[in-house]
Amino acid sequence: MTRLKVGIVFGGSSEEHPISVKSAQEVARNLDAEKYEAFWIGITKGGEWKLCDGPGPEWESGESRPVVLSPDRGARGLLVLDEGKYDTVGLDVVFPVLHGRFGEDGAMQGLLELSGIPYVGCDVQSSALCMDKSLAYAVVRSAGIATPNFWVVPAGGSVDADGLEYPVFVKPARSGSSFGVSKVTRADELSVAMDAARKYDSKVVIEEAVVGSEIGCAIMGSGADLFAGEVDRIALSHGFFRIHQEATPEQGSDNSTPIVPADISPEARARVQETAKAIYRALGCGGLARVDLFLTEDGTVVLNEVNTLPGLTSYSRYPRMMAAAGLPMAEVIDRIIAAAVADKVR
Repeated sequence: MTRLKVGIVFGGSSEEHPISVKSAQEVARNLDAEKYEAFWIGITKGGEWKLCDGPGPEWESGESRPVVLSPDRGARGLLVLDEGKYDTVGLDVVFPVLHGRFGEDGAMQGLLELSGIPYVGCDVQSSALCMDKSLAYAVVRSAGIATPNFWVVPAGGSVDADGLEYPVFVKPARSGSSFGVSKVTRADELSVAMDAARKYDSKVVIEEAVVGSEIGCAIMGSGADLFAGEVDRIALSHGFFRIHQEATPEQGSDNSTPIVPADISPEARARVQETAKAIYRALGCGGLARVDLFLTEDGTVVLNEVNTLPGLTSYSRYPRMMAAAGLPMAEVIDRIIAAAVADKVR
């Protein structure tokens, strides 16, 4: 049996670098070596590309070779540099296990489009669209789906703190996880929150606080052929949900517990799944994504955000929701890689 040659890119230069490494480690644990020949491409925080043995704890300092992805569609693979020469390694597909900027925002997807290599996940347009919360909200609203009321503060812009109705959430418009996110309950807190958000993006989004349960839905597939995992609910003891901010997230959060399947009615579950699918389609997503939502007391489903390459760590929501729906991680990997290979023309 000929194994599929899979380039797995991880790390990256965004603030989500360590999360990406953990996601890649989980992929490594579940990748079938009889089906796939893996080529591990680690990107350091400084942006160096290294062909290494895998995403182990010492991958950056261990034995590796400089590598680049060939933009020549005739090469369709990697250029591995060694003592002033290079070898070409052909690839059948690339799995970008990257989160945040330069991974989920369309930048990596654009490079892969130039290379002509099929890749896992959303395309350039949907990746860029979902990364910018304000643009995603605008598109989803035009599709008739509820979003929070929001205000955009561009680079160098300001906002009248006394003109807002509190509480609000202040977020970097184009950043992942919960980096730079603050809940603001008074006008005099807004300036500090804006500064925190601008550490990650010059463009800031201010959102009204939605009163409701935080719900997630894992989606896989493209077009009409979508599979929804089990819905989860984030049970909060206090504060607000701040994913990947804990020192040891593998041991759990200090203020939240994911409940999978969510403890909501069958009718609400179906409504959440159908709304998540509608959002996924409206934004042009394909391959996989996690759609984060609010479920209000009156049953309204409101978009929170869409993650086009969700966390795949041992404690991440996407694999848990898929596992609860009967799809273990190894099967998730098989399906999304097979879909990428089948979808060679984008």
